[in-house]
Amino acid sequence: MNLLSPVRPAMAAMVALLLALGLGIVAPSPAHAAAIDTSASYVLVNRNSGKALDVYNMATNDGAPLVQWARNDGAWQQWQFVDSGGGYYRLKSRHSGKVVDISGRSTADGADVIQYTDKNAANQQFRVADTDSGFIKLINRNSGKALEVWEWSTADGGRVSQYTDLGGANQQWQLVKIGGGTSTPPPSYPNPGVVNGDVTTHDPEVTKRPDGTYLLAYTGNGIQLKTSTDRTTWRNAGAAFPGGASWAHGYTNGSNELWAPDITYVNGKYYMYYAASTFGSNHSGIFLATSTTGASGSWTNQGLVIESNTSDNWNAIDPNLVVDDQGRWWLDFGSFWSGIKMIQLDPATGKRSNSTILSISGRNGGAIEAPFIYRHGGYYYQFVSFDLCCRGASSTYRIMVGRSTSVTGPYVDRNGTAMTSGGGTQILAGHGSIHGPGHQAVLADSDGDVLFYHWYADDGSSRLGINKLGWDGAGWPYVY
Repeated sequence: MNLLSPVRPAMAAMVALLLALGLGIVAPSPAHAAAIDTSASYVLVNRNSGKALDVYNMATNDGAPLVQWARNDGAWQQWQFVDSGGGYYRLKSRHSGKVVDISGRSTADGADVIQYTDKNAANQQFRVADTDSGFIKLINRNSGKALEVWEWSTADGGRVSQYTDLGGANQQWQLVKIGGGTSTPPPSYPNPGVVNGDVTTHDPEVTKRPDGTYLLAYTGNGIQLKTSTDRTTWRNAGAAFPGGASWAHGYTNGSNELWAPDITYVNGKYYMYYAASTFGSNHSGIFLATSTTGASGSWTNQGLVIESNTSDNWNAIDPNLVVDDQGRWWLDFGSFWSGIKMIQLDPATGKRSNSTILSISGRNGGAIEAPFIYRHGGYYYQFVSFDLCCRGASSTYRIMVGRSTSVTGPYVDRNGTAMTSGGGTQILAGHGSIHGPGHQAVLADSDGDVLFYHWYADDGSSRLGINKLGWDGAGWPYVY
């Protein structure tokens, strides 16, 4: 952590001198209790920087530093005020369950601010003091000092510390209430969240295991796998079919590369639907495999589910299993041609239950693929990728969505345009050095809904993207 700089003592001395001379400086305004809803979560936005109080790197451990970061409304930027009595509160992280803490119970200017297990100690308690600007100050009970962004930093990662209450803008915070699972979308598309380890991936799909860890499957030889314990650090975990996939060679021209797996843990085992094809061809097949552990080499191929041929006007790739609110199983899939299709499955076998093929979205032959259906509230949301993938930094993938009260549609976008007529509301697109985000999937996790996707870096590599998914007041999703 940063050491105290000589700027601070000089500033404090200047303030004292100006006050002694009666010159024009406004003393910190009188404190009185702000209205705090202890049942809500808040994002604390610093007045000086416009950035939010943040648990660095989404950590969950005792001692993790608190910093400021561009507001994204993630759980690691959400804080619940827990009443300690006497006008003091602990600030509890929604992400980690730990509270804001002055490290080592220090009373010194510049002391580190961390998160720590809630002990209801005085160094974890803060008084909320209003200012005449509508912002608040947070005064520590143990030290009497104010929570601030060190040295008026405006950078992501700027250190949060405590200092003598001078009423500076870097010691003032806006309380932004996050309520009912909805909030306001950010003004621009966010960058992917922090991930590390083995993050090269294409067409990712994730399920949560019974032990709380994560299993990710993606396009590659024999279907490639990754695992994570915390949704941040990922490691390669081999192939679902390390010995190859000879049963699919008729669709792949002899290659063992399989596409766009969809992985779900249901009924005590893992179900994985995946595609076999070649670029530009709609001679394609969707297969099913199952496993009791999800580990490399443990998967059993259960055979072909559906195929398309050159005489068809649809393409059997990019499968996605959805179980509706009645327990019925459906498979949506498709790419280009006449668009996204849906069939009903038999839950007992995971295979087709009838010969009906439904159309649920399309762009009159234009680029649409990678459907994923997710139920939220009273709607089913169909996420799709428009435009072109697989071109490195030149990729133009973007994520679109529509919704319906029925799993089979009709799906419409925010403007009421049918997705079968090219409709779709954009929620994420390329920006800056983030190219072609797409082939999305949504996971309901313990800290909210999470969006997984791939994106391309400037060097053309395909990487894992993870962001939170929020819902606005009208029930439409946004990425943050």
